[in-house]
Amino acid sequence: MILRSIQLYTTLGLLLAAAACGKKNQQAPQGPPPVNVVLQNSGVTDAVYYDEYPGIVKALNETELRAQVNGYITAMHFTEGSKVHKGQKLYSIDQQAYEATFQQAQANLQVQEANLIKAQKDVERYRELNKSDAIAKQQVDYAEATYAAAQKQVDAAKASVRGVQTNVRYSTITAPFDGTIGISNVRLGAAVSAGQTLLNTISSDDPIAVDITVDQKEIFRFTQLFAKGKTSKADSTFRLALGTEVYPLPGAISVIDRAVDAQTGSIKMRLTFPNPQHMLRSGMSVTLRVLSSSAKSVIIPYKAVTEQLGEFFVYVAGDSNKVTQRKVVLGTQVGKDIVVQSGLKENEKVVVEGVQNLREGSVINPSPATPPSK
Repeated sequence: MILRSIQLYTTLGLLLAAAACGKKNQQAPQGPPPVNVVLQNSGVTDAVYYDEYPGIVKALNETELRAQVNGYITAMHFTEGSKVHKGQKLYSIDQQAYEATFQQAQANLQVQEANLIKAQKDVERYRELNKSDAIAKQQVDYAEATYAAAQKQVDAAKASVRGVQTNVRYSTITAPFDGTIGISNVRLGAAVSAGQTLLNTISSDDPIAVDITVDQKEIFRFTQLFAKGKTSKADSTFRLALGTEVYPLPGAISVIDRAVDAQTGSIKMRLTFPNPQHMLRSGMSVTLRVLSSSAKSVIIPYKAVTEQLGEFFVYVAGDSNKVTQRKVVLGTQVGKDIVVQSGLKENEKVVVEGVQNLREGSVINPSPATPPSK
């Protein structure tokens, strides 16, 4: 009887343990199912493409015309927006007051020159008398001092004439160099103040400059292009895009700035373009297109790229059908593909479909790889 009871309890314990194990197995968490994706090998291309940089058109020479004397505008001798030449008269400021002062200064100079002549004659006469002791030494000294003072008076009068003459000259504004003059900021009869009133602006326009800013990583590339220079009118290394239109004439690098901006890690560069038709105007926003200098470039479909906080990533398949998120630096888009400047090598397996369902370390169920786009 006792033996049968022990067997019964043993059997019951085994049944309870088996039930508990079965329940435990049923509650074990299951991992997420593999994500269905399509993979494609990264390829290479030798297609001709352009890297693009935003640029601003700048005049190589630009000067603000400001009044240097006070007065009223009495004449304008140019057509706004026209070509002007060095030395051409542009504005006239009322000269009456300055001409009157100039005439007064000239008259004063003549008086001082007359006094100098009298003092010179006196001192010469006294010097002769002094040789025979026919005059007191004190009178000779007075004559010498008067003559020296008269010389200084003449010098002062000449300086005054030059100063007033400068004001008369400044009352006529002339072009400092050949260029194009803008729309006038003042009109006839307007009062202008010396050193303050901006009359107009003149800028040169052929050739004309385009300023760009590039990352310091590209200094070596642009330095090589700078050393190469422009070979011919057919050279297409540097081109400008004006909206949907391409500027017909090529340019060349003229200046690379002396230093990298420590805050932005970038450097300024200036290119020059011929501008015979004046199609390029100072202040325009343009796109500089630089011909790619690399013979082979890694290329992938653009749809494989994801963006996070201004940085770009792709998912690369690794061992055990798991993906790794990798940061890449993108180049120019070529059709539906994008050039990868760094971050990928040729023939790496990149996820091109199903990207939105992935995260770092996701297990994937890849479809057969498709050949890279051409």
